[in-house]
Amino acid sequence: MLASAFMLFLELALIRWTGSNIVHLSYFTNFVLLGSFLGIGLGFLRVGRSTRQPYYSPVVLALLVLTVLFFPVTVNRETEGILYFTSLSTSGPPAWAILPVIFAAAALVLMGPAELVGRCFPELPRLEAYRYDLIGSLTGIAMFSLLSFASAPPVAWGLIAACAYGALLQPRSLVRYLALVTLPSLVIVGALATETLTAGALWSPYYKVTYKRFEFSGVPIMDISVNGIPHQQAIPAVNRLQWERQYALPYERSAAASLDNVLIVGAGSGTDVAIALSKGAKHVDAVEIDPKLRELGGTYHPDQPYSDPRVTTHITDGRAFLERTDSKYDLILFALPDSLTLVSGASSLRLESYLFTQEAMRAAHDHLKPGGAFSMYNYYREQWLVDRLASTAQAAFGHKPCVDEVGSGQQAVITAGVTADAQRCVSEWAGAKADTPPPAVDDRPFLYLHGRDIPSIYLIALGLILLVSVVAVRAVAGPFRKMRPYADLFMLGVSFLLLETKNVTGFALLFGTTWVVNAIVFAGVLVAVLAAVEVTRRFRTPPLPAMYAILLGGLVIAALVPNSWLLGLPLPLRAVCAVVVAFLPIFAANVVFAKRFTDTADATVAFGANLLGAIVGGCLEYLALVIGYQGLLAVAGLLYLGAFALLPRTARAM
Repeated sequence: MLASAFMLFLELALIRWTGSNIVHLSYFTNFVLLGSFLGIGLGFLRVGRSTRQPYYSPVVLALLVLTVLFFPVTVNRETEGILYFTSLSTSGPPAWAILPVIFAAAALVLMGPAELVGRCFPELPRLEAYRYDLIGSLTGIAMFSLLSFASAPPVAWGLIAACAYGALLQPRSLVRYLALVTLPSLVIVGALATETLTAGALWSPYYKVTYKRFEFSGVPIMDISVNGIPHQQAIPAVNRLQWERQYALPYERSAAASLDNVLIVGAGSGTDVAIALSKGAKHVDAVEIDPKLRELGGTYHPDQPYSDPRVTTHITDGRAFLERTDSKYDLILFALPDSLTLVSGASSLRLESYLFTQEAMRAAHDHLKPGGAFSMYNYYREQWLVDRLASTAQAAFGHKPCVDEVGSGQQAVITAGVTADAQRCVSEWAGAKADTPPPAVDDRPFLYLHGRDIPSIYLIALGLILLVSVVAVRAVAGPFRKMRPYADLFMLGVSFLLLETKNVTGFALLFGTTWVVNAIVFAGVLVAVLAAVEVTRRFRTPPLPAMYAILLGGLVIAALVPNSWLLGLPLPLRAVCAVVVAFLPIFAANVVFAKRFTDTADATVAFGANLLGAIVGGCLEYLALVIGYQGLLAVAGLLYLGAFALLPRTARAM
């Protein structure tokens, strides 16, 4: 249980910490996840092939920490064709140099705890061992979630890792233990403590937040960076309006007679809120997903907008707020909501992805008072992106919006009145150019992808991951024929990862892309798996063909229930229905796995094969870029049929 809890904790900590220092990983979060799956699978496959303690794990982790701190990547300047969008300059090693290092290191680091978990499996009955593994995994998730809630810095994560290594790795030789466990642990804690003390960073559940306060021509300013990328400035409202015209345009384009109630999504450190107050807003709902950005604004913003009694703060996801509130507004602003990071565990979903879909803008329309207006602004940098968002507003509101392009870099303001009479455009928008992509939708919310394909950078990276995985498995486990009897378990791993991804993204839409929702969904998946194990251990369950039929039936139900219907339900009923729809196939899939796993001849090889299948499933997640998240259910269904076809004849009567 301790080794399993440490394994999950270490995986989450690696994803979180490396992404804060290597910006490439803020947009490739499943890169570390796939490396972790490879390491965990290899750790199980090593069981029985070596009796040595996996001292390599703390050594590699120490080297990884030093490498990342000495060679950070602060920003990436890629533009069109991938899932993120910024034109800032790059500092640090390029992606092709640092990403292989991170992937290999993650695999080696996780292989150590996995090997310790795998060695326990032969000592217990199959499902008993799996049960303790799941309880340990839930403990690891809970521990990391508590640290996230407490905004604990990475040095706290390093201390937990050092203690776990000290407890789990046996000191068979004192000199070797000191050199390979104690010394690397001290390096890890010392390096992370140095980072914590010198960077002056605040650790939110999403970012490493750094800030700098200074004066420019007598104007107090606070620059805020997240994960090394310049993100926001806290500036007095009067100066912001003088320096950048885009901030005044929403109020000029709106024909609302008064601003009794204003909603600002992406309130951040408070400048947009201060501007709304300066324009006469009588009440402002300020929605911000990151508590540390709100905390900085509340403490240091020159105008102190969050101290104004007219302002109500909501720390939540903007789309989730729109789906839950009954309030109506004179003006709704999407104020530069650019998260610069992805939802952990969902390879292609950014924190703000569900804000820019046609359905989201329709939700904004439905929350406007008669005569009210919706507006959004940002530095879009590409004409097709401005046109795509304007087309989305047109589809949601039923008429052309006002489109103002100001400054350089395609800085634009898009404003749409609840009716055409509720907006005041200087000139009519000419309309989208012929090559403009259609509006993003909830099933495929990838605003920054121009085409309906998988960009080549992802295909190359995923191909290399699969190649490295095949070579590593062959080197560690020997001939693949050893795993051939467990081909169906491999397929179960592939399809389960797709099913998990669909649920993570589905719950992000239904309840918000916050870290709390994400943690609850991952924990819920493990609870469903644990429930399946307990049911299989304690009760007589239907034979495998019947369980496969229940599983496929659950997938059909999940495919037939539209998210739009679930979003229309009251929140408590929505939660109940979403849980039933999402977790029925997960429960059935894990009853299938538990029944099949009980009868395996070699528990560690069988479990390793299942985990290695998860790597392939993690790569197949990117099919969502082409077919959407709902399409992943169809792919998962075909893979489960393939697993049933590969099921040994002797197991079909189980």
